[in-house]
Amino acid sequence: MGLAILLLIVIFLQAIFNGYQDWSSSAVMKSINSMLPSTAIVIRDGKTQTVPLYSLVIGDLIVLKLGTKVPADVRIIHQVDLKFDKSVLTGENKPVSASIDMTDDIYLESRNIGLMGTLITNGEGLGLVVATGDRTVMGKIAKLSSNTQQESSILQKEITKFVIIITGLAITTSAITLIIWATWLRVYYPSFINLSGALINAIGVLVAYVPEGLPIAVTLTLTLVARKMAKQKVLVKNLTVVETLGCVNVIASDKTGTLTQNRMFVDKVHIGNESYDQEKSLQAKNSESLGFCQLVSVGRLCNAASFDPKTADLSIDERIILGDGTDSAVLRFVTKYSIDDSEVDKYIKIAEIPFNSKNKWMLRVMKPKDNNNIYNTNRHIVLVKGAPDVLLGNCTRILDPDGTERPLDDKARQSLIDKQTEWSGTGTRVILLCRRVITNESEIPSDTSDLDALGQLSYNLTVIGLMGILDPPRPEILEVIRTCRGAGIRIFMVTGDYSLTAASIAKQVGIFTDSDNTIHTITDLGQLSDKLEIVEHQISTTTESPKKAKSLLLTGTDVSTLSDKQWDVVITYDEIVFARTTPEQKLRIVQEFQNRDSIVGVTGDGVNDAPALKAANIGIAMGGGSEVAIEAADMVLLDNNFSSVVVALESGRLVFDNLKKVILYLLPAGSWSELIPVLVNVFLGVPLPLSTFLMISICVLTDMLPSIALMYEKAEKDVLTRPPRNPKKSTLVDWKLLVHAYLFLGMIEAFFSHVMYFRYMQQYGGFSASDLLLAYDKWTDGYKNYTQDQLNEFMYTGQCVLFVSLVVMQACGNVFATRTRYLSLFQHLPIKQRSKNYYIFAAQVGSILLACFIIYTPGINESLNTRPIPVEFWFFPLVFAVTIVIVDEIRKFFVRHRSPPCFYKLAW
Repeated sequence: MGLAILLLIVIFLQAIFNGYQDWSSSAVMKSINSMLPSTAIVIRDGKTQTVPLYSLVIGDLIVLKLGTKVPADVRIIHQVDLKFDKSVLTGENKPVSASIDMTDDIYLESRNIGLMGTLITNGEGLGLVVATGDRTVMGKIAKLSSNTQQESSILQKEITKFVIIITGLAITTSAITLIIWATWLRVYYPSFINLSGALINAIGVLVAYVPEGLPIAVTLTLTLVARKMAKQKVLVKNLTVVETLGCVNVIASDKTGTLTQNRMFVDKVHIGNESYDQEKSLQAKNSESLGFCQLVSVGRLCNAASFDPKTADLSIDERIILGDGTDSAVLRFVTKYSIDDSEVDKYIKIAEIPFNSKNKWMLRVMKPKDNNNIYNTNRHIVLVKGAPDVLLGNCTRILDPDGTERPLDDKARQSLIDKQTEWSGTGTRVILLCRRVITNESEIPSDTSDLDALGQLSYNLTVIGLMGILDPPRPEILEVIRTCRGAGIRIFMVTGDYSLTAASIAKQVGIFTDSDNTIHTITDLGQLSDKLEIVEHQISTTTESPKKAKSLLLTGTDVSTLSDKQWDVVITYDEIVFARTTPEQKLRIVQEFQNRDSIVGVTGDGVNDAPALKAANIGIAMGGGSEVAIEAADMVLLDNNFSSVVVALESGRLVFDNLKKVILYLLPAGSWSELIPVLVNVFLGVPLPLSTFLMISICVLTDMLPSIALMYEKAEKDVLTRPPRNPKKSTLVDWKLLVHAYLFLGMIEAFFSHVMYFRYMQQYGGFSASDLLLAYDKWTDGYKNYTQDQLNEFMYTGQCVLFVSLVVMQACGNVFATRTRYLSLFQHLPIKQRSKNYYIFAAQVGSILLACFIIYTPGINESLNTRPIPVEFWFFPLVFAVTIVIVDEIRKFFVRHRSPPCFYKLAW
């Protein structure tokens, strides 16, 4: 009855703890989710302003911009190529074009309704709020789907697999003990074990096999790591993806805003044959150079960014700009050097094609109110701003600094190409600004929402000039990339920028370390794929390999044409930059690496990064990035600090390491050393060396405190210098860990604890080993002239001796042995700052005190048959604990030196 009550108490306490952990984990996630931005851009009283989402009301006019989520259900009243991703509601990934007219009687289907939570993947527009919060479609669905279960993560699957294996072994062994009792012991030794004793033994086997503390350990470890990462401003949306970080071996990173600071500024401009730095630009402004004035006019009018009116009183450099990085840089430059709002008021916007990552240009059609403007015309003007390598083929004329136009001949065209190449080689983003005065008004399409027709206006353009935009690399990025390389992780750049610009930035941040003449391109891939034999994604040849470089530069066009054989070569490069890529090409890059057994992490902050972020094994978004990117990512760097990636990677590896340590700590005594006494009892006839109650006490009481302390272990020195984990080859619980837990630590503890049991029986009862072995039903009244009560007293005390031996060896020996995998204990002392863990000492004291409580409390003595033990049996196990540490230190020494090889191959 006492045992049954104890089991019920254990189940009840674990249920309470798991419930508390679920609540605690939920509270942690809610608190760190609240750190994400939750604002909307509205027009109130004629002013554009940013307001919290909770302040939105029906009738508010919302500005809908590329890269954001719709903050409420809205009625579209204006749109320019506006498209929504409604997959969060409908499951359909194809973007849906918006309309200002009702297209369906069904609210959910009509394209003039923008639904809360859907993502804006293209264009821009305005919408009137018609529903907020729980009254939106998203809010109603959220109520219905609150109990939806998520798919199990890799970690959850591994733990489930381990539990199934252990449960199968436990049930099988338990069944075998019952069969042995029924077919042999009950027949030949009928008075040795009765039915209730056989059932208790079977329960003891079940208890011995199952590490009851594992569920608590997993939940608590993940929660602790999530809290640690939250303090470092890293938001993990789902706790179980943390461990996936430990497996990442490739990181595909966007450039702008991720590797760079996303603090763009125009560094220089070029008009005709003249280049202007900051000082010369100021002189051009003062002299009212016509060419310079037209350049800044195009930069201002063909621009989707705007100043936040709340910061209107600040200087131009300090004012907040609402818009993307490139437009913001251009807007700040043109405002500083010439154009103000009075110039903008001279024009009416007729139509627009917003910038997107496919076209790589933006177009606006403007109608001057009169002839009093920089262009001296009242005709429609087409203004275009975008990538030179895309737009230059559409240009036929060029503007000189004095305002005169001339044909764009081959020499002038090549001069612009050379200037782009020169600037791009220093990491400068180059944009081309063009204009066209429409002489035939019939060319303006009657339907200005017809983007294909509008696109026909982007020809016969006049080049106004070039702008060179700098975006400084993040100061921490060099060290981050160096650390990742040391951790066996390759970092690639995947960007929409021009290839030379991307390559230059790659050198500045440390992604490219080869010189220019050793960076391979698509041409080299063709030669290599013909000559090299690919064996398990590694290059091998019978002769010297022609692959001399470790760096590769590819464009989006190259990505679209690569064959499977060429992709096999691509993944062998250590340093890769993918330039001029579209979202579809970024997605393909991720998938190609995943298809070749890479665990891919993707970092980004823009709309064009979202597909890749979602497809990656783990997507990492910047906190200052677009809502689309944040929505698609698994993890968000709230402080926009790329060095937080290192924190995340370390945390991912630490979770896996600490869980292995906890399991390794729990198995020797909480499983193997508890199983042996039952087997010794059943098969060798020895009076039961360890009671079921004491087995349970070890699992859920004395072992629990040190296992919790191990969850607080800090990362070992080599955590970021060893290769990433391969989830197919290195699982949470593999045969190496089981061999180490059962046949190494478990056998040592089982042997020494039984030595103590036999020593006590011999010293205090006069029973030799031969008296105890095969005793079976001889252990009864009159054996060795003892009464049954006296024999029981010896057995109960002997059981407590074995119990104390296991507790001491676990708390004072095994806990130190399992703190490190390969490093010496003296390289990872719990009192050193980097490896400090004072919880270990508190857990040791707590574990010993619990053991004392169990064997010295009178009520427990009487009801659950525990007994005080002679004092010397507290000290012998200390010697055995030190022995465990010494033996394991010797093992680790051989593992570190890989000699003999068998020690290294068996290392967990």
